Amino acid sequence: MPEGPELHLASLYVNEACKGLVFAGCVEKSPVSRNPEVPFESSAYCISSSARGKELRLTLSPLPGAQPPQEPLALVFRFGMSGSFQLAPRDALPAHAHLRFYTAPPGPPLALCFVDIRRFGHWDLGGEWQPGRGPCVLLEYEQFRENVLRNLVDKVFDQPICEALLDQRFFNGIGNYLRAEILYRLRIPPFEKARKVLEELQQRRPSPELTLSQKIRAKLQNPDLLELCHSVPKEVVQLGGKGYGPEHGEEDFAAFRAWLQCYGVPGMSSLRDRRGRTIWFQGDPGPLAPKGGKSRKKKSKGAQQGPEHRLEDPLVPSTAPSRTRGTRRDPPGQSTAQQPEGTSLQQDPEVPPVPGKGKRRRRPATSGHRRPRRIKADTPFLDNEGTAAS
Repeated sequence: MPEGPELHLASLYVNEACKGLVFAGCVEKSPVSRNPEVPFESSAYCISSSARGKELRLTLSPLPGAQPPQEPLALVFRFGMSGSFQLAPRDALPAHAHLRFYTAPPGPPLALCFVDIRRFGHWDLGGEWQPGRGPCVLLEYEQFRENVLRNLVDKVFDQPICEALLDQRFFNGIGNYLRAEILYRLRIPPFEKARKVLEELQQRRPSPELTLSQKIRAKLQNPDLLELCHSVPKEVVQLGGKGYGPEHGEEDFAAFRAWLQCYGVPGMSSLRDRRGRTIWFQGDPGPLAPKGGKSRKKKSKGAQQGPEHRLEDPLVPSTAPSRTRGTRRDPPGQSTAQQPEGTSLQQDPEVPPVPGKGKRRRRPATSGHRRPRRIKADTPFLDNEGTAAS
């Protein structure tokens, strides 16, 4: 699932791919998308992008003399489970390209496409970041840190630290693989109470006798959880790729897979949190681990793996849907999405929550393929990807 680093990489990709290109005409939306129409038409405009946490802003700016005269229009995207951007030939659009911006002659006809196989992604007109999201862990570190430590009385910090890390009001940009990697590096049990973990950081003060270089060295050698929420996503951005490198395929993910130390790594244990999302870890899960939850270890490479050991968020390049096994072009009005794990800006609203246990109603037998279950993605702020501001 796209997390903060993926949104940042997508923004870098858009700016690089669209540099020097002139776009023209209407913005085209696919008929199956439930997102709003984009009421923008210009004889010549350019496209630029910026990212913040788990959101990306696309700005359409008319060039001087373009008709009709109008102000720039900004759109804010949340990628949901599988959103991405791709620049493609106009006559060879990728499947599931739900929003398309076309280039103007005389150059080769191209289209910048928002591609979203599962259709949990969303865009809003106006360019405002989603209200309630906290500062970006990547780009607004000092504000992010202050926002967390100033609000430790919030009830979200009564939860296990692994669940609190998905609350986008405080950890805007952190998702499922990042929380696992951050907690693993610090050897923090995922089901330790969040407030207990974070209150210790309020007391952490460097000695006034240290020089600035000594303080920086101490911070690099012994980072705390909030510092890793900033530096670990930066490592992913520095790796590049993730569907936006020179290779748009499985090869593009090789460096990222090698970088992972915990998430889905053989030998690691896993449990589902209260929202149904799997947390990977090593050692003791912590005192708030769900009762009755059985920790399962990821089998080592070479061992035959059943469905229960497969990654829930397969790290396949979202910009190359043709490489994703079993994907098809969505027929109108029907979603082929499988139910993702839940979230709420307490965990992203981009992904619907996992329903609670209850009696199952028997469905009458039908011939042919089973109709996919419709999922209502309207939860408020948890991520991964839901955000309580996605």
